[in-house]
Amino acid sequence: EMSEMSERSKQNVAHGLAWSYYVGYLKIVLPRVKKSMEEFSRANPNLLACRKTWKLHILVPLSCDVYDDLEKADSNIQYVTDLTETTLARAGTKKRVYKHSLYAIRDEENQLWHCAVEYATPLQSLFAMSQDECAAFSREERLEQAKLFYRTLEEILKGSKECADTYRLIAYEEPEEAETHFLSREIVWHLRQEHHEEIAVLEGSHPHTPSTALDSAELNLQISESDLPQPLRTDGF
Repeated sequence: EMSEMSERSKQNVAHGLAWSYYVGYLKIVLPRVKKSMEEFSRANPNLLACRKTWKLHILVPLSCDVYDDLEKADSNIQYVTDLTETTLARAGTKKRVYKHSLYAIRDEENQLWHCAVEYATPLQSLFAMSQDECAAFSREERLEQAKLFYRTLEEILKGSKECADTYRLIAYEEPEEAETHFLSREIVWHLRQEHHEEIAVLEGSHPHTPSTALDSAELNLQISESDLPQPLRTDGF
């Protein structure tokens, strides 16, 4: 009966996607991000001067509108290079490659900001489900699932010690009227916050850690305690 209720409400979809994304990808790549950024910074010391930006910036558009090419999403976002790749044997595939792309983000003052950024790929699945008659996903349900995916992923990552300070979730709702450089402005806002955090640390003050542009409270979700993801266990099971 509980399974049928969960299936009818489709809550299991977002939870499953968030956990799969974490276990099958983020838990593998995030602990290696800083090392890749450090290697790149040694060869290019002027591009990644702010260590607080040495993390993977994960875009979470609540519309689930994901571009395969970020440069086409916003002309102020330009590909620079790929960071050092990680090669692992995974689920029967030998030498599976994991890598991240570094981008230069141009702000309104023509200044360049560099960071590793990519979309949360499970959102592509949510979007595809809303387009498939078999899934019977309405646009409203897709929006709620995107919010629940973000909330679940946020809680999972907060409980993961190995992923601490290796990521930044950037959740956002796109404006109703198209804005040419909305995405680049959104990313730059977060990079500026990270820059301010580093300055505060260097000056010895206690930095105020800002929430993302859309924090959990703003997502207006009605989720019971039983629906929220459970804390990660650290006993090896």
